[in-house]
Amino acid sequence: MKRFALIGAAGYIADRHMKAIKETGNDLVCATDRFDVMGRIDSYFPDAEFFLEIENLDKYMDDLRRIKKPIDFVAICTPNYMHPSHIRFALRNGADAICEKPLVIYPADMHIIKDIEAETGKKVFTVLQLRYHKTILDLKKKIDESPESMFDVDLSYITTRGSWYHKSWKGEVERI
Repeated sequence: MKRFALIGAAGYIADRHMKAIKETGNDLVCATDRFDVMGRIDSYFPDAEFFLEIENLDKYMDDLRRIKKPIDFVAICTPNYMHPSHIRFALRNGADAICEKPLVIYPADMHIIKDIEAETGKKVFTVLQLRYHKTILDLKKKIDESPESMFDVDLSYITTRGSWYHKSWKGEVERI
């Protein structure tokens, strides 16, 4: 059984991560979000610790590491622009990171993350949820069956959002 922490517990995607952690027989030990998660964690992991500030999660994870009960993985479910700092947080706290795509917005951040992976011996894993999307699988099959070896593919992925999105902090960040 692996021990997990989760950053961004109030977000839409966090529920999928908690469900996956539970279904794979692992344990969510602690989580954080700047917003209260309204009991969401309780439906999966009622004994998990929750923190409104990442600084308190940092202290808690350090305390666990010191008593030889470290966190194995940090699931990162935060807005894209926050991914690099949360990946660094996970690696520097002795945990591997699982992060939604994109890992970084700026390529220079990836170089730094690779350096931190080398320093810590920990790794970053990205979630590629679209790899099972029917359209993507159909495209892959078409490419695999083609006699051509070069392809020019223009792929757009547009996620629908309800009116809540543009009224939330997420819509504000997107407009920055």
